[in-house]
Amino acid sequence: MRARRGWPAAWAVIAVAVMATACDAAEETPMPSSGTGTVRVDGRQVTVHLPASYDPARPAPLVIGLHGYTSDPKELESYLLLAPESDKRGFIHVYPEGSAEDQGELFWNATDACCDFSGAEPDDSRYLAELIATLRDTYRIDPARVALIGHSNGGFMALRMACDHADLVTAVVSLNGAAWSDAARCRPSAPVSVLAIHSSDDETVSFGGGTIGSATYPSAAATVTQWRDHDSCTDGGRDAPALDVVTTLPGAETSVRTYTQGCAGGTTVQAWTINGGTHVPDLGPAFAPAVTDFLLTRGRR
Repeated sequence: MRARRGWPAAWAVIAVAVMATACDAAEETPMPSSGTGTVRVDGRQVTVHLPASYDPARPAPLVIGLHGYTSDPKELESYLLLAPESDKRGFIHVYPEGSAEDQGELFWNATDACCDFSGAEPDDSRYLAELIATLRDTYRIDPARVALIGHSNGGFMALRMACDHADLVTAVVSLNGAAWSDAARCRPSAPVSVLAIHSSDDETVSFGGGTIGSATYPSAAATVTQWRDHDSCTDGGRDAPALDVVTTLPGAETSVRTYTQGCAGGTTVQAWTINGGTHVPDLGPAFAPAVTDFLLTRGRR
């Protein structure tokens, strides 16, 4: 892991992908027809992993992974390990690059708090929407199962996509990210299932909310409440069995609360709390199957 520009080393682990060899940023390359390939889409590298079971005659789910600030797709894929789940479950797995700062560091312009620290103001929300459209034009994708997962800055961005492009996105997972501090800035056009995972001892994105620069971000509880409201959920939720998804914490360290009553379009909001977890928890082998279960079974009706 790499600590850069005074940020904690934790920020260096945020991604989902495989970086390719350098090439001309203007070069656009065709999408792979099988296996794994890295291409250029609007000047950015995007890695596409097609499971061996992919059949153009049958719609497949799509899962897009979003890296975090100063990281890259290869790091996050090595952290979350979703490609093996793609092979087992037959979803198309895509991991794009974010925007690059002047010195080449990658980030997503997700909210005012995270993480356009150079003031470049790239429209990453539009970029990802156009990437989804390109993927739908290229592959047979099930429009009811288009999901994003991100860690830290990538988690902020996944939640931003649910706000801006609910017509395209049906489910998101945010690991140690946060929503807009001002809930009014999120106006989803359709319900979206959301899994918000937060570490109780996160030293970078505080469980209780906080400030990055001059901008604030909400607490874990406030992020979940926002999405319960967006999805019109009416109940106080119910506890589900705890999960053991972190190898360095004893027992089933992750508590789970699920909200389904009244949620529009058959959506679900879940809150996972990694009790004792840090910003980059040491994820165990149960994590990827568990988040994949959420992403693939929360198709919008």
